[in-house]
Amino acid sequence: MQRRDFLRSTALAAATAVVARRLGAALPEGLPAYATSPSATVTADGVRWDKAPCRFCGTGCHVRVGVKDGRVVAIQGDPEAEVNKGLLCMKGYHVGGILYGKDRLTTPQLRRNGRLEPITWEEAIEIMARRVMKNPAGFAIYGSGQWTIPEGYAAQKLMKAGLANNHIDPNARLCMASAVTAYLSVYGVDEPAGCYDDLDVADVVILWGNNPAEMHPVLWSRIIDRRTRGEKVMIIDLGTRRTRSTAYADHYLEFRPQSDLAIANGIAHLLLANGTWDRDFVSKHCNFRTDTSPVTLNGQASTFEAYRESLAPYTPERVAEISGVPTEKIRFLGELFGNPKLRITSLWCMGMNQHTRGTAVNRLVHGIHLLSGHWGRPGDAPTSLTGQPSACGTAREVGTLCHALPGGLLVANAEHRAECEELWNLPAGRINPKPGYHTMLLWEKFCTPTDKGGDIHTVFVQVTNPGQTLPDLHRTFNGKAGLEDKFLIVSDVYPTATTALADLVLPAAMWVEKNGIYGNSERRTQQWFKQVEPPGQARPDAWITLALARRLFEFGHPGMRDRDGKFLFQFRDAAGREVPAWDFAHYYDINTDRALYEEYRRFTYHKHKHVAPYDELVKSRGLRWPVVEQADGSYQETRFRFMEFSDPFVKKGAGIQFYHSVTKDNRALIWFCPYEPATEEPDKDYPFWLCTGRVIEHWHSGTMTMRIPQLRGSMPNAYVELHPEDARALGLANGDMATLETRRGRLDLPVWLDGRGQPPRGSVFVPFFDQNLLINNITLGDVCPISKEPDYKKCAVRVLRRTSATVVAT
Repeated sequence: MQRRDFLRSTALAAATAVVARRLGAALPEGLPAYATSPSATVTADGVRWDKAPCRFCGTGCHVRVGVKDGRVVAIQGDPEAEVNKGLLCMKGYHVGGILYGKDRLTTPQLRRNGRLEPITWEEAIEIMARRVMKNPAGFAIYGSGQWTIPEGYAAQKLMKAGLANNHIDPNARLCMASAVTAYLSVYGVDEPAGCYDDLDVADVVILWGNNPAEMHPVLWSRIIDRRTRGEKVMIIDLGTRRTRSTAYADHYLEFRPQSDLAIANGIAHLLLANGTWDRDFVSKHCNFRTDTSPVTLNGQASTFEAYRESLAPYTPERVAEISGVPTEKIRFLGELFGNPKLRITSLWCMGMNQHTRGTAVNRLVHGIHLLSGHWGRPGDAPTSLTGQPSACGTAREVGTLCHALPGGLLVANAEHRAECEELWNLPAGRINPKPGYHTMLLWEKFCTPTDKGGDIHTVFVQVTNPGQTLPDLHRTFNGKAGLEDKFLIVSDVYPTATTALADLVLPAAMWVEKNGIYGNSERRTQQWFKQVEPPGQARPDAWITLALARRLFEFGHPGMRDRDGKFLFQFRDAAGREVPAWDFAHYYDINTDRALYEEYRRFTYHKHKHVAPYDELVKSRGLRWPVVEQADGSYQETRFRFMEFSDPFVKKGAGIQFYHSVTKDNRALIWFCPYEPATEEPDKDYPFWLCTGRVIEHWHSGTMTMRIPQLRGSMPNAYVELHPEDARALGLANGDMATLETRRGRLDLPVWLDGRGQPPRGSVFVPFFDQNLLINNITLGDVCPISKEPDYKKCAVRVLRRTSATVVAT
């Protein structure tokens, strides 16, 4: 659709909303009868509109999808959605274009003699099943925070309930695992207590190493738009480079990479030294904890006196020396947190998570909120944001992590295993108690020859692109090349850096080409229906998993039967008749998504997550869990967890109750974790810091956004940002080619000076969206010892002028 037609259709839709409701919203031919929501309408021009969450980031904006003649022809922001209130970012307005790239994958392909050749789905499923049967313990699934909840749940059940194999992990390990381990070790349960409503009332918003103006622009607008209404909101940008967010900040505090640990400890030191910590809040609601050596998830118990003693060295002067932030600015932060009249929200994303001490710095930021009492009121919140549309809903809540079970349960916990075996109707002992391989170890094992300990022989990748997004790609991904006994299966929508090395490629349906459910960063579960047909033979990832499970059942794999001898994945229609959903001809006979989701929902009660019933999601633009049934049969969402005024599970009169606390006494933990230098820092050979990240135009590896002409035209290739003085010293100007070298490889990139980002001297920044310029060939693979999340934000690099215009990566 041309821009003129898009704008006309959008305007017409808004102008004829009343007429649309009168016309009704008949389903397009070929879609299942149940696939319509109460919000669906048809406008006078014949465009059918229905709801869906955006396909991109974890904000969870809702869009109105306009379909005509079997194609998505227009997109609107949904004015009825609380998250975005009708606003979208530049990616959101173009989200419909992700379906229509010219190189969509449309048929299964098998690599023969070095070339991918078309095969049938029956052949593809047969090949997959035989790879599993070869050695079920050596089969792994690598999934995604882009999996829908039913897709992730099906994969989880196949692996842990069926194969008794815990080698399943999502790419969310690369982006939010440190946030998870911190929530667990501070509160005893994962995910934020607050929600986006905090942004509407906070007096102070502190950005801890993140750039929401580009990464979460709709949330950023909620903050900035308050100023246009005459409200006062102070923004403090703690960062390692100036960004578009910095331009709106009242204070920019530039810190040395890794020293956020020292800054957080310095704030806590000042709260104690100035006597401005909240004694009442701490005495009622907190215990103290400290790191052990080696570090562990739950550390060891500590005392207030020991905590004060540990913080004593973190004076403003010492923190300024470590971080480069002036002493008076450290004192300023301490004074802010010491002011009980203010409401302070801290926001962070990859800067704190992709960090070799990611768990530690997350804990410390939670800790200064707890210590200061800036916790438990709207606007007072420590909140991590996620980058994928269902990193929370699918990776964290469904538990598609190598150590987890659905609903926040753990494979290593005997009671949890028994509970899941009962819910899945499994024989006792089916679930393997040993955690599987986390992402970095999984790929290391896959890329290691079998005779040298590489015991993963087959990896099935769904909805992600590890060939571009893993760090230190030569070691973690490219090492698969030449290993004849290793087999890579990839389900995706376009050719990628991952399919380039795949042995079997499966064409997937995407977004509104299938039913789906996501869970966003504020615990909001969001549902949508299929609205258009996928191209060619592309099929939903959930179906692929079901078909694989059924073929394994037919091969006689014992794990594909429950304790009654029945197939693990049973589906029935309203009359109780079994529906063979694994047969694609019958996949849409019933709402398979609804069946999988309602089965999963039972697991969410243990940790009081209580996700909403499917039929309630159909009627809404998402509901924030826990969602609890009321006396009149209606369902009520929860905006703020652990707070009596909002959370139905807090005991009456408690005010605040951390009812899943690590110490089993309803108290959160305030941690001390020391500052530690980065595992790789600049030296005489590699004198610069290298940081990687995203840009507003592109999402993650660009697989979708680089197929949208408007977005690709706006940002066609990756680049390297340098400080102008560093560029002059190196003889570099805008557009020149620079060579970046780390201990892992080299990459040539065009230089961009004085652009949207401005790194300090001695630092460079490179985005990772460009498949032709793979910065992750040279990034560091070191991980947080607790979360196992790698650090993409800092390693040592040298920068050289390149005289040739040829762009190469080695």
